[in-house]
Amino acid sequence: MGFTVAHGLMLVLLIASTMAISMANKGGQFGNWPYRGPYHPNNTQTSNRIIVGDSYHWNYGFNYTEWAIKHGPFYLNDTLVFKYDPPTPNTYPHSVYLLPNLQSFIKCDLRNAQKLGNATQGAGEGFEFVLKRPWQPHYFACGEHDGIHCMNGTMKFFVMPIYRWYR
Repeated sequence: MGFTVAHGLMLVLLIASTMAISMANKGGQFGNWPYRGPYHPNNTQTSNRIIVGDSYHWNYGFNYTEWAIKHGPFYLNDTLVFKYDPPTPNTYPHSVYLLPNLQSFIKCDLRNAQKLGNATQGAGEGFEFVLKRPWQPHYFACGEHDGIHCMNGTMKFFVMPIYRWYR
């Protein structure tokens, strides 16, 4: 099954909604673009270090898509920090994959994904991923248990870093 018109439409809607919500979070007005607005976690003139999931970190049962929408926009050279506990007999392991495209993201298809962090790399200070591709979506997902944490729709999110504008 290839990339369909529906997938293309979904990508356009995801991008449009992310940008609209980002503008709302910034208090942005197109006549005053870029409006630097009231405090927002990413409203700085330098790159930010952003902990994925805030104090919840990278764990099952948290909606990271909502988290990404609320914390956008993300900027070129911002650093995402993935923190999660190493596996124990009583916990599920987690990992982090960078998926190559929207279709892989939608289906949680890990076959061509890049493994960024294994089940133990999120311990302590976690591991960092720097957003280096402007205007290109970065699709992240948990790949443990054949992607089941991704397939339920919570342990996956995407960001599209933009250039930081200065006044």
